[in-house]
Formats: sequence, structure tokens, C-alpha cells
Amino acid sequence: MADTKREIERKYEATDDTRLPDLTRAAGVDRMVHLGLTELDAVYYDTADLRLAADALTLRRRTGGADEGWHLKFPVATGIRDEIREPLTDTLPPPMAALLRSRVRHAEVIPVVRLLSARDVHHLTAADGALLAEISVDRVLAERLAGEGAGTAAAWTEIEVELADDGDPAILDAVEKRLRKAGVHPAKSASKLAHALAETAPAQPEERPEEPPGKKDGPRTAGDHVLAYVRRQIRAIVDLDPAVRRDLPDSVHKMRVATRRLRSTFKTHRKLLDREVTDPLGAELKWLAAELGLDRDQEVLEQRLGARVEALPAPLALGPVRGRLRAWSAAHRTGSRRRIIGVLDGERYLDLLDALDALSADPSLRPAAAHAPEKALSRAVLKDYGRLAARVEHALEQPPGPERDTALHEARKAAKRARYAGEAARPALGKPAKRFVKRVKAVQSLLGDHQDSVVAREALRTLAIQSHAAGETAFTWGLLYGREEAAAEAGERELPEVWARASAPGLRADLNH
Repeated sequence: MADTKREIERKYEATDDTRLPDLTRAAGVDRMVHLGLTELDAVYYDTADLRLAADALTLRRRTGGADEGWHLKFPVATGIRDEIREPLTDTLPPPMAALLRSRVRHAEVIPVVRLLSARDVHHLTAADGALLAEISVDRVLAERLAGEGAGTAAAWTEIEVELADDGDPAILDAVEKRLRKAGVHPAKSASKLAHALAETAPAQPEERPEEPPGKKDGPRTAGDHVLAYVRRQIRAIVDLDPAVRRDLPDSVHKMRVATRRLRSTFKTHRKLLDREVTDPLGAELKWLAAELGLDRDQEVLEQRLGARVEALPAPLALGPVRGRLRAWSAAHRTGSRRRIIGVLDGERYLDLLDALDALSADPSLRPAAAHAPEKALSRAVLKDYGRLAARVEHALEQPPGPERDTALHEARKAAKRARYAGEAARPALGKPAKRFVKRVKAVQSLLGDHQDSVVAREALRTLAIQSHAAGETAFTWGLLYGREEAAAEAGERELPEVWARASAPGLRADLNH
């Protein structure tokens, strides 16, 4: 069974002559306990073109030490990584292989670097004996095993300070202060693997630095801005794949949003992007978003209904309300998590990732993509805004009821598209686009809550029918239905004011400058 550990550490440069200072003088540290020397032997794996290293991921098989086995590390923030561990085996454990699939695809993972480390370990403890951090002086010998530089070796010494589980990061600051006073400075490489790859890489001919964009080639084009946004969403899908597999909070939702942003951008910028390429991709993104939505939509609905039930005063929760809701939720779970993993393991999904990579590497652009960004992007944003305006006005003209509910849902879709268009244009249009996105997001949120209420009322009606058929009182479900109806009506009353802020003439005029 895989074990996951949040690793918070800092690395420092050292030499064979470096000696640790007295760290009991660091704030909060009472004792510095020497644990002795440990010999570690780690082989790092990657694709031949070092895809994992390019994304700051490390995969190793290590022997020696208390945690020998397979280790896979995902970056979280500077100095923070999630380390996933599997027992020591001869071959890469399948659960780890799955976490790498969005990056590795069909490529083989091979040994690329071997590190032999002599680790001298100390524990820093508090006055009550609690472990604060582990500090080690590592003498490292690295050998490049594959690719350019194979057979090249490098050696160095470094100091590593790792925060204890649930430790206070302030300890790391206090220790660093003492190390700096002793002449020890932060390492330039974020990991031993990065250091080894840099040290064993063949020497490259010196190149003249490129001039910053705009200095030589003029302003960036409209196509440049749109492609930058597209590439961020492609990157998000690839990065979120292992998070979805690990069932991390909100990961499915974030991945789904990235697919929607991509698909929406393809529609908005049809004058810039070749539709023969983007239309088939859009269809596949729609499929992926639908598969991800099976889990997300039911989850959101269950959370909403559960919160409504929990907020009820006890005298109003008549009958087995919570039990009925649990039974209904169980009946509507379709094994969607298992289905999502099946989708991510499937060839159709991998083909989509390959096609998105191909678009990113060699985009098919129309002539209009070479135009200056300000005019082209503002025109695209305003066109999407016009679609949103027409749908909001149509919805407000409808009498309360199912037709208005449907019209408001269509307006919500248009609000998302306009928002995403504003996001893509923001680097080029600046503050006007930022204000536009903020105002349209408010419209989208209001309409989203309204649609959630529509779906909740359908579920509450079903629960009331089931309760009645089972001889239970349907009072509570009717009460909640009425509250959802009132919440939707309040949103409809609020919409004209929210829309007025999003449709202010000055806001639209700013986008034209």
C-alpha cells in the first residue's frame, strides 16, 4: 500500500570541510542529537528525454536507510514536495506507473542517474523531546547512466534540513539563520537529481542571450496570447492527472474546468485557430469533461442537500431524513471514480493528450493570429459578451418557471465562455480585462447557484415521492423544496443588479482601448 508524506526541506551548499554550527542556539531548538552515518544507494528513473525532470518530478529506487523502497516526489511549492512511497521491488510498482502516465504516455522509464550518499544525520529536538527537524550532511557521488553524458561522474557535499511531521516551518527559518552566520548558503539546485543532471551534462557551446520579446521582434501577436492560455490549460490537465488518481480534494473539478477553458477558447478564437484541428479536439474535450462530471455533479448535489438537512432545526426534520438521503445518494453513485480512472488509463485519453501536445508544439494558426493582440482579443471578448447579453436579456423576459430556468442555464454557459475569453486576453488588455472577468464571474456564480437550485429541487421532489411511497412523511422534503425555490427567486431578483455592473458601458468601452 502506497504511503504519502509531505516533505518540507531546504538544501544548502557545503564542502568536505564544512562543519555544522551549534544549532541549539537556533530559536526553539533544545538539543542536537547525533544519529550517525547512513549509506544510501538510489537509482533515479526517467524517460530518455527526461520528461519527469523537466516537470521537477523525481522517481527513484533507493536501498539503505529506514525508508528504502520506491519514492515518487511531486512538487507542491518551493521546498515542499509530496513523497509517495512503495515497498522495495525489482520493477516499478503499477500504482506509481499510473501516476506518471499523463507525462510518460507510452515511453519507457529507464535508469538515468545513480546516487551514492553517505548521510551524517542529526535530530533537532525541543525541550520536551519532540522532534523539530532532521539535519544531515550528505556526501554524494553521482553517475550518469543514460543519454548524453552517460558514464560521467560528479561529487559534492550538501546539507539538508527537513521539517518534522506537523512541525513549525519557523524552525527552518531559525536553523537557516544559524547556518548563514556560519557561512553556509542555500543550494542552487532544488534536488540532488537536478544537481546530478547539471553536473554530468555535456558542455554546451556558449550562446548569446536572446533579446526579450518586444525588443527585437515587436509586440507579441494575438495568436501568441491565445496559445499561451491554451498551453496553460494543457499543462493543467497533465499536472492534475495524478492528483485525480490520488483523489485529492477538488482535483476532478479543476481538471474539468481546464478542459472547459480549452474547449471554450477554441470556440472563441475560431478566427485565429484552425478549426480543422481544434473542432475534433473540442469534441474530445467535451467527452472528457462529461466523464469527469459524472463524479463532480453528484458530489456537489449531495453536499448541497446534506448541508440543507443539517441546517434544519430538529423539530422540522421529520422521519428518517438523513437515512433516506444516504440511501438516495448511494443509489445514484455509479462507481464513477472507478470509471474516471478507467478513462485516464484508456487509449482515447492518451490520444487526446498527444493531440494537445502536437497542437502546442506546432499550432495551426490562421492569418489573423499574426495581428496585434489588443484589437483582435478585445473584439473576441466583446463578441462573447454580446452572446451573454442576449441570453441574459432573453432569460429576464421569460416568466418564472421552467422556460426561465432553461434560459438562465444557457446564460450561465455564455458567462463562462465570456469569462474565459477575458482571462486569455488579460495579459494583453490589462486592468480592463481584469475588471471584466471579475464582473462576469459574479454573473456566472449567481447563475450557477440558480442552476444548482433547479437540480436540487428535482432531487428533492424525487426524495419526497420515495418517502411518500415508503409510508414516510414528505414534509421535510417539501420544506426544503420551498427553501430552494425561495433561494432561486432571490437570485433572479438579484440578477438585474449584478448584470448592470457587468454590462456597464464604461466597462465595455475600456476593452476597446
